[in-house]
Amino acid sequence: MSSADNTRASLLMLGSMAAFALEDVFLKRAATALHPGQVIAMLGFAGALCFWAVAAAKGQPILTRRALTGAALIRSLSEAGASMLYITALALIPLSVNVALLQASPLVVTMGAALVLREPVGWRRWSAIVAGFLGVLIILRPGTDAFQAAGLLTVAAVIILAARDLSTRIMPADIGTFQLTTWAYIALVPAGLLLMALDRTRFAAINPADWGDLTLALLTGLVGYVAVTAAMRIGEVSFVAPFRYARLVFALILAAIFFGERPDALMLAGAALIIGSGLYTFARERRLRRRIVHEALSKPPVAG
Repeated sequence: MSSADNTRASLLMLGSMAAFALEDVFLKRAATALHPGQVIAMLGFAGALCFWAVAAAKGQPILTRRALTGAALIRSLSEAGASMLYITALALIPLSVNVALLQASPLVVTMGAALVLREPVGWRRWSAIVAGFLGVLIILRPGTDAFQAAGLLTVAAVIILAARDLSTRIMPADIGTFQLTTWAYIALVPAGLLLMALDRTRFAAINPADWGDLTLALLTGLVGYVAVTAAMRIGEVSFVAPFRYARLVFALILAAIFFGERPDALMLAGAALIIGSGLYTFARERRLRRRIVHEALSKPPVAG
C-alpha cells in the first residue's frame, strides 16, 4: 500500500473516531433521559434496518443459519453484551472516564489472542499489557473515595469486546462485513428488552429532544462505522490502527463542552499509560510482522 493510501486511511480513521465520540455524547444524553435498555433496543432495530438494506444490495443474506452458529453467534452475543454494559455505564459515570477505559480494548485483545488463540506474545508486549491495566486501576482508583463502581461495567464491556474482536479474526472469509454488522444490530434488540425486563421497566414516551439524540446517535454511529471500515480496507492495518486513540481526545473535548467535565491529573495519567502501552503494542506487532515478511522473502526457493 502506498503512503497516499495510508494518509487517506488515517484521515478516515480520525473522522470515524470523531463520529464515535459524538455518538457517545448523544448516547449518554439519551440513556440519561430514557432507560438504557430502551435506547439499546431502539438503536438496534433502526441500525439493523439500515445495514440490512446495504447487505441485501450487496447480496449478503441475513436470514441464514450461519448467524446462529460458531464465531458469528459469539460475535453477535458479544456485541449485545458489551452494548448493555457500556451504554448503562454511560448513563452513570462521566463520558471521559468511560472512553478512557475503553482504550484498553487493544491490550485485552492482544492478551486474549495469546491465551485463547495461542498467538505468540513476548515479554515486552506482556509488560505493556500489565502497564495498561495499571492505567485502568489508576482511573478507577478502587479503595478510595473517588472509586466509581459503574466503571467496572465499562471494564467488563472491554473484555467482552475483546471476545467480539477475537471471534472476528476466526470468522469464515466468505461472511460479509454487512452481514456481521446487521446480525450484531439485530442482537441489540433482545438485549435491550432483556435489560428493561430485569429492571422491570416499560417503554417510556419520547420527547422531541430525546428523538433528536437517538437519531443523531444512529447517524454518527453509521458514519463512524462506514469510515472505520473504509480506513481498514484502504490503509495498512498496523499504520492506521493507532489512530483509534484519537477517540479519547475528541471525547475529552466533547465531554468538556456538553457536560462540563474536567478530568483530574490522575485520570489523565491513567489514560496516558493505557494509550502509551497500546501504542507500544501496535509498534511491536508491526515490527514483528515486518520481520516475519522479511525472513519469508529471504528464504531461498525450494528446488523442485
